[in-house]
Amino acid sequence: FLHSDCCNLLKIVNVSQMINFNTHPEKYQHWSLEINGQLASLKLNVNEEGGLYPGYKLKLNSYDLGVDIELYDAVQRLRFEHPEVRVVVLTSSMDKVFCSGANINMLGLLSHAHKVNFCKFTNETRNSIEDSTRYSGQTYIAAINGTAAGGGYELALASEYILLVDDGSSAVSLPEVPMLAVLPGTGGLTRIVDKRKVRRDHADFFCTIAEGLRGKRAEQWKLIDELVPRSKFSETVEKRALEISERSSRPVDEKGIELTDLIRELDEDSITYDNISVSFDRQSGVVYLTIKGPSGDLPADPKSIADLGDKYWPLAVARELDDAIIHLSFNELELGTWVFRSIGGIDRVAEADEVLIKHKEHWLVNEIIQYLKRVLKRLDVVSRSLVTLVEPGSCFAGSLLELVFAADRSYMLDGIFQDSSEPPAVLRTTEINFGNLPMCNGLTRLQTRFLNQPEEVKKIHDQTGKDFSAAEAFESGMVTFIPDDIDWEEEVRIAIEERASFSPDALTGMEASLRFAGPETLETKIFGRLSAWQNWIFQRPNAAGENGALKLYGTGKVADYNKERV
Repeated sequence: FLHSDCCNLLKIVNVSQMINFNTHPEKYQHWSLEINGQLASLKLNVNEEGGLYPGYKLKLNSYDLGVDIELYDAVQRLRFEHPEVRVVVLTSSMDKVFCSGANINMLGLLSHAHKVNFCKFTNETRNSIEDSTRYSGQTYIAAINGTAAGGGYELALASEYILLVDDGSSAVSLPEVPMLAVLPGTGGLTRIVDKRKVRRDHADFFCTIAEGLRGKRAEQWKLIDELVPRSKFSETVEKRALEISERSSRPVDEKGIELTDLIRELDEDSITYDNISVSFDRQSGVVYLTIKGPSGDLPADPKSIADLGDKYWPLAVARELDDAIIHLSFNELELGTWVFRSIGGIDRVAEADEVLIKHKEHWLVNEIIQYLKRVLKRLDVVSRSLVTLVEPGSCFAGSLLELVFAADRSYMLDGIFQDSSEPPAVLRTTEINFGNLPMCNGLTRLQTRFLNQPEEVKKIHDQTGKDFSAAEAFESGMVTFIPDDIDWEEEVRIAIEERASFSPDALTGMEASLRFAGPETLETKIFGRLSAWQNWIFQRPNAAGENGALKLYGTGKVADYNKERV
């Protein structure tokens, strides 16, 4: 009886702590978004009492996941709802404080899994800011009007241009190593050397002094772009923003589309969207995600797409898949294997891709393609086993075919199921598969699969638009296995059950290592190298133990470090 009650209590606690990632500027507690023609400002003014969990206060513009959820929402809305905006200024409403970074008490209280997911989501948001600058002509600049520490400075590092107020006290710093025995977990180390090209010896000094750098040295060492007296700060920020705006090709006379609230039904064992259904097998630790192809004819020109707004199928699917990935990553930690299926007409999916490629220079169509790219990147770096099943009735063409290429393993039925009226499954590439949806390594998923075998990619490219049977898909290397009807159920069952028998930690490390063959980039370093080290360091007693730096922060006590290098 007591055991039963405890289990029920745990379920209640888990449900009550479920994180909702859907928000709107009218609901923001921590950010204010202001639009002024071609310029927008995102001002951080964190509500101290507005933490996502009890037990800490968000003092000095420190942040938790709730603050980043609002920032991610704002970045998305600026891209889709405000085509007229060419420059976004990140700044603070708090006098002499830009942002003091991730809240330390929050990091000390919450689980290791939450800390890791928090760092990953925050990095993905920072990457989306850089993606906006590079691919949408909507450039972010940081106006640091006070001290920027840790994650606060890392937020500025995601911007294209950084201005720091010269007032004798405002500084930039990455104090995680000297103060907390951890690393700047949202890309700081990588961005200062890879992006800003700060000298390695300068970076070493900077990252080991808790107080950071201010004034001329910060500018000379390339930690900022411009040092501005407080008396001229607002004027200079606006001047730089207008100068950058002039270089943008973003249309100032177009009308954006509204991102309405996602419609979803969520219960204990399923999530239902308009275009995606998600079901859980908790006993096996498996999630089944089924994506529905377009149910009718789709618009063929940008104006008609804009008229349909966020109900346009490619955009609607991207939003729903994005939400499902984030929800499952944070709220369903024990569901370790995700199995993808699709149903619908393959011709309609291919036609939707053709429209996207034909009009990809249009600002809205470009945003939809870029969003699909970012969602698939989020899937690539998820710490789950990915399996895709291609069955009769599937519609894995083009953009949906990327789910086959993204999988750790794929199975395609050779033939049909007994007593089925569905024709055999086929796969079809479209132009969207060849350079429009790259991974974090800068390669397409096909290029990553056939690393140093460009001739294999070319063979598939030369057959764009062709339907590949199971035998042809297997011969070309597009799928892993092609069981027939007799073996299908048993092979798929064994593969999924085998996955559940392995260590989740070992699988996470294995999958992350295997998915990103090829060149290393800023993003792969952040999600691979940096994340691996940070995950390990977050669990070490020097940081997280009872006498570790994270636990003793703010108490006046000195951490007791085990000095062994491991």
